[in-house]
Amino acid sequence: MLLDRMLRPACYFTFHALRWLCPAAFIALMLAFSGGCSTGQVHATIKYQDISLRCCGLETKGLGFLTPSTVTGQEQDIQSLAFIFASQLEKQRPDIRVVSLPEVLSAVNQAGMADEYKQMYVDYSDTGIFKQESLRKVGQTTGVQYLAQLKLSSFNQGSSNRFSFLGLRLLQTKEANIRLFLQIWNSEMGSIVWEGTAELNYAKDTSIETPVTFKLVVEEIAENLINKLPVNGVPHSAKP
Repeated sequence: MLLDRMLRPACYFTFHALRWLCPAAFIALMLAFSGGCSTGQVHATIKYQDISLRCCGLETKGLGFLTPSTVTGQEQDIQSLAFIFASQLEKQRPDIRVVSLPEVLSAVNQAGMADEYKQMYVDYSDTGIFKQESLRKVGQTTGVQYLAQLKLSSFNQGSSNRFSFLGLRLLQTKEANIRLFLQIWNSEMGSIVWEGTAELNYAKDTSIETPVTFKLVVEEIAENLINKLPVNGVPHSAKP
């Protein structure tokens, strides 16, 4: 607010000088300084398959998060991914008992299963299959029947100039793209009961240098996937 008060007089005189020199530049500056940024535009594509989750219900059995995987070279983001997704699930579906990734890892380690969990994760990376006995132990240790596996397929950020004046970038389009895959496993049966994939493009015009954040796009794509989960055993397609 203080910076805004300091800049406002200078902006005022700059605007009035520029409007006689270049009406287009004046209009662009007005847009850039008045709003700072516009509402983001979101385009999402979602596909999902409810295999047998509708028969059992997450509300009574709970859902825990396994260590996510990625093929993007962004391994440093996978714990943030699980944290943001679990937080969004708790917000949208307070009826489901959610066991976060840190809670799952702590329970597994305290049970002396660290090596077995690591091998289970390696096997999944190679084959796409969790060994049933190991999965069952993780479920029993964490007290939930269902376990969520997230895969970050891609995440990209970028920007492009919409308008510049005298070498200054006054208006830019900030963009981010993310592709995410979610599987839910029945730890007792060792079977996949639900899976979905989503791709989301987020873009906004702004005069601010701040990029579209990883947290923002993960929250958006998580909301879309969570909305497809069944409620009280009723699949999404059957809800009014």
